[in-house]
Amino acid sequence: MYDGRSVGVVVPAYNEAGHVGEVIETMPEYVDRIYAVDDASTDGTWTEVREAARRVNGRVAESSSDHGLGAARVVTIQHERNRGAGAAVKTGYSRALEDGVDVIAVMDGDGQMDPTHLERIVDPVAAGDVTYAKGNRLSSRRDYERMSRWRLFGNVVLTLLTRISSGYWEVSDPQNGFTAISNGGLQRVRFDRLYDEYGFLNHLLFALNLDREEIADIAHPSVYGDETSTIRYSTFVPRLSALLARNFVERIGRSYVLRRFHPLVVCYVLGATVTLTGIFGGAYTLASAGVDAFLGGMMSVSVGALGGLLLTLGMWFDVSENDGLVRSVPEPPEPEMGADREIGNERGLPVFQDGGEVTRPTEGESE
Repeated sequence: MYDGRSVGVVVPAYNEAGHVGEVIETMPEYVDRIYAVDDASTDGTWTEVREAARRVNGRVAESSSDHGLGAARVVTIQHERNRGAGAAVKTGYSRALEDGVDVIAVMDGDGQMDPTHLERIVDPVAAGDVTYAKGNRLSSRRDYERMSRWRLFGNVVLTLLTRISSGYWEVSDPQNGFTAISNGGLQRVRFDRLYDEYGFLNHLLFALNLDREEIADIAHPSVYGDETSTIRYSTFVPRLSALLARNFVERIGRSYVLRRFHPLVVCYVLGATVTLTGIFGGAYTLASAGVDAFLGGMMSVSVGALGGLLLTLGMWFDVSENDGLVRSVPEPPEPEMGADREIGNERGLPVFQDGGEVTRPTEGESE
């Protein structure tokens, strides 16, 4: 239990032998249930998962520890066929809802998520401050330097596209699978209809925004070892791009047309139309010998610039409408050697007050 609420952690794994067992065995004590989901791995992942579960459940039985849910602490699940990273998380979510878990977190089986930071992810959800909390590995230059250039480039691009698509304009590192969500929030988003592949996290943000759910972006350091990515970029990039585009169109339609009309719809539609007109006009000018190149080029640039301004205005409206839905929580400061310890929350847990400010409790207050 954490702060009087039961906590479950979904550990999705695909070909993570050598990592997933340690993830399961180093789970913090306040975690009541661990749902280890093997997505039909082709290496020794399933064997490692079962052996780790046997050891953890054996220790729980010997100590007569009560983790609040009255059954084995580690639940092992194996897919008969490979269904995707999102599908593995959804399987764990379903079991957690069946068990009535209050807060359901996710820690990937690749060992990239430090279990000591799980408390910071769970805390704002358990406290009822937000519906969903996610990790953020892009909060400082130190974090950038730990990430490969290719991974950093892809993450920055996906951050921008996910902001536009989901409506959470202050969110960063959208592919970070270190997350926690409340039981009620998970039921409201109808997660069973979400994407089964690596775009699941992006799709989940879209679904949360439709319900105007508040989320937290929790900064934490990145951890990279000898794990290898199983993403096939030749299929991942076009599929995720199509998903983000569909999410954007659906969000605008449902939030600003069906729910209530907002002028940003006009800005987006006119902006896209005028911008495309400028682009095609410029192409026609270059291809046609009968059109003055200078005048045609200037006209195309002017029309394209007008379209860009309309799109920017639409985005500004969108940012304003979604302001305050994301609460950013920085990493706790490193204590100075030889100095008196700072009075406050030594665990670096996020504490929210009105307006979303991050504060520390004063001496004598409980955490």
